[in-house]
Amino acid sequence: MPRINLLPWRELQRKTRRRDFFIAAVVAAGAAFAFSMGGKLLYSTWTASQLSKNAFLKKEIVKLDAQIADIQDLEARKTRLDARMDIIEQLQRSRPEIVHLFDEIVKSVPEGVYLTSIKQTDRKLEIHGVAQSSTRVSTFMRNIDSSTWMANPELQVVESAKDSPTGGSSFTLKADAVGVDLAHSGTAVVKKVAAK
Repeated sequence: MPRINLLPWRELQRKTRRRDFFIAAVVAAGAAFAFSMGGKLLYSTWTASQLSKNAFLKKEIVKLDAQIADIQDLEARKTRLDARMDIIEQLQRSRPEIVHLFDEIVKSVPEGVYLTSIKQTDRKLEIHGVAQSSTRVSTFMRNIDSSTWMANPELQVVESAKDSPTGGSSFTLKADAVGVDLAHSGTAVVKKVAAK
């Protein structure tokens, strides 16, 4: 039987396997490098896209903030205009009421009482005048109490009038203006309003 030497074949097979292993390792390393580079490129693309979206959103947010500031300014203007309109409406409503109040004051003044000044602050009236006697002042206060446009008369000061030719007493009394709703206070001066 002839003897066959298999050693060179095994050596050749080992070399082939080594070469195949190195080729596979190089291919795997190349594939890993290509995969990592592709991943890095994809990640940088995603990052750049997200950064551009963020920049766009920031610009839009700045625009919306400016619009919100404009809206808030418009709302503040609207609130101020509403307040002005309310004041104008109150003044419009109170125009006839002040006429009624003055008419009621004239009707309430009894004979022998002269008013020198009337001052109104919000709903409070301060009335100064001269009366021939204290009973006339009491009658005036009763008339105010029974009036539909005035209420709660309070006598503040009564003193004898030094400069009055007829004598009598000067007085100061306060009362509430019931039907009057004014947004600001006013002062009215009545010069010697005589009673009927």
